[in-house]
Amino acid sequence: MPLLDPRGYKTYSIHAPIRTHFRKATCAEVDCPDYLHGWRVRLEILNEQQRVWARQTGRRFTELAVRPGETWLVFEAGQACFRATEHRARVEREELYVIRDGDTRGNPTGRVDRVSGQTWNDDFGEHQQRLADLQQKG
Repeated sequence: MPLLDPRGYKTYSIHAPIRTHFRKATCAEVDCPDYLHGWRVRLEILNEQQRVWARQTGRRFTELAVRPGETWLVFEAGQACFRATEHRARVEREELYVIRDGDTRGNPTGRVDRVSGQTWNDDFGEHQQRLADLQQKG
């Protein structure tokens, strides 16, 4: 539980939003484990629509019947996985460095500053030093 009112705090954060700092990527670009090693899906956990879709995606697979009631679709390595549209790769763009008043309970002053990485680093260090000095004074 915080000891002070939110006005007594500063929050430092660094952001790399998906919308602006990432792009869609292929399985190969992100070293997707399913792409690299292949994957399997248990047929019995899929509904009928998913079974049809899995078999008709154009991906290479074999059907492995382990025992009655346990059948797997085993997909070969080197092909796009089922989550391929979700893969993202970072683009060359600097993070967003933000300093705001308050803490997790809120920002009572509404002050939010987007600053350079160097300014953020300097302010953070100076703030930490002020806190250490105050703690040492008692």
